[in-house]
Amino acid sequence: MLLPHHGRYAYRPIGERPRYEWPEGKRLAFFIGVNIEHFAFGAGLTHSLSVPLPAPDQRAFAWTDYGNRIGIWRIFDMLDKLGLPASHNINTTLFEYAPQILERIKARGDEVIAHGRTNAERHGGMWERDEKRFIEEVRDEIAQHWGRAPTGWMAPWMSVSKVTPDLLQEAGFKYVMDWPGDDQPVWMKTRAGRIMSVPYPFELNDSPAMLVRHQSPDEFTRAVIDQFDEMLEQSETEPLVASLALHAMVVGQPYRLRALRKALEYIANHPRRQHVWFTRPGDIYDYCAGLPAGILPDPD
Repeated sequence: MLLPHHGRYAYRPIGERPRYEWPEGKRLAFFIGVNIEHFAFGAGLTHSLSVPLPAPDQRAFAWTDYGNRIGIWRIFDMLDKLGLPASHNINTTLFEYAPQILERIKARGDEVIAHGRTNAERHGGMWERDEKRFIEEVRDEIAQHWGRAPTGWMAPWMSVSKVTPDLLQEAGFKYVMDWPGDDQPVWMKTRAGRIMSVPYPFELNDSPAMLVRHQSPDEFTRAVIDQFDEMLEQSETEPLVASLALHAMVVGQPYRLRALRKALEYIANHPRRQHVWFTRPGDIYDYCAGLPAGILPDPD
């Protein structure tokens, strides 16, 4: 009996796919995805450390705003010292609220990934016409402020509708990061073509790890190191993507940042780093899209 299915891609186990390599023969692609988010004061969804307070819940707002006022700047400094590139899933309302953040991203040469207008809202429940307008508005805002249109999309809360991949492909997006179901890029079917799913972690993600599963900073650091080492070993037989998801208001807290730095120092100075492609999701898309036909399996 076949259960209801999304119809976006077919089942293909990891050992039955064509082999390929990353640039310069590297085996493991590694990227850091930093979520830089903005919330409405006293309205919409919020991100909280504890039981939400009655509106306006200034405590939750101020905690999330810490990420934009303090946390992201500490993260930038850490990445600079370690020489690590990053991608940034950023809400477009931050362009007016905190324009200095985008300027630092530009100066670093990092990638901007569309992450909605604000994390006070999400795709789920939108009418298709409203979602289409929402996606196009975000695309155009990034193009205006960053200087070029984004190619990647990461939905607020990883929440999508049944037609989100279709609307994104039609709006010119090339890849999504909302489907944490693989360790390799996967082509997904849309009603007007295809769009790529680039692996992005739901597990190795500071927010659910430390706020939901209550991992300590040291436990999260150990998880980052173990994930990296295990995937580096696994990548000897097939190319893989290892990614790390961070949130400015979560890991930007000093005691968490101190623990995370240990993990990133370990990765940046790994004895087998010559086998690692330190990269960004857009570069992964560009490389995979240029592979010969059939290397990345078709979605049918």
